Order: sequence, then C-alpha cells, then structure tokens
Amino acid sequence: MGTTLPSIPAKRYFTIGEVAELCGVKPHVLRYWEQEFTQLRPMKRRGNRRYYQHHEVLMIRRIRDLLYDQGFTISGARNRLQELSHPSREGASDEASLAQDAELPSMLVDSARDLSIVATGFSLDSNAVRQELFEIRALLSLN
Repeated sequence: MGTTLPSIPAKRYFTIGEVAELCGVKPHVLRYWEQEFTQLRPMKRRGNRRYYQHHEVLMIRRIRDLLYDQGFTISGARNRLQELSHPSREGASDEASLAQDAELPSMLVDSARDLSIVATGFSLDSNAVRQELFEIRALLSLN
C-alpha cells in the first residue's frame, strides 16, 4: 500500500470512526463502499450504528489498495475481488490458473502483515485464531 496504515488492534468489533482511521478513508466513503461492494456487511445495532469485524477491516484495506494505490475503478475493483475469491477455471489455461493462484498467497501475506496484533505480553487463543481464519476463508470464497 502506498501509505503506511496503523496496525489493527486485537478487538472483535470496530466503529465506523475507528475503521475510517485504520483504513485512511472518511466514514462517508465507507458507507458508500457498503453499497458498491456486497462483501461489506457490517453488523448494525441500536440506532443503525455500524460495527465492523476484523475481516471486514482487512477487506476495506484491500478495496482501498485496489482503488487508491492500483488505480482500479469501482466496478474494476468489484470484479477483481470476485476474481480473487472465485478464480474461474473454465476455459482458463494452466498458466492463467497458476497466475491467479500465485496472487492469492500474496493477498494472504498482506493480510497477515495487517494482523500484527501480537504484542509483548499478549497471548493468542488458538481457537479464536482458528475461527478468525475460517471467517477469512469463508470471506474469500463468497459469491
């Protein structure tokens, strides 16, 4: 990513203001992206307040990277996210399939870099980490 974003704290839910700071965009941009990207569905509670989970913050950072750093349009970024989550094997050559598979690990490496939540004195619960990884995998296989 072009600019250095702060690390994502070890929390379960984030408000729209927190996500805006963590991702370097304004809250109204996040609300707009919710309309454009079906993968973004923050939980809404009292008074329609949005609460984002960790995997949604990672998705927003990916969208930001596609739009701001790589120069994709909204529809191009939407298509790119769908390609990354569902690489089409029909009619694709072996080389194209390998290229798509090669991009997925780099995306996961970027996500892992964003997961810099391990700090001194902080212990991770392996079941919680496993559950988070399952959620990320489900997110990648959506649609």
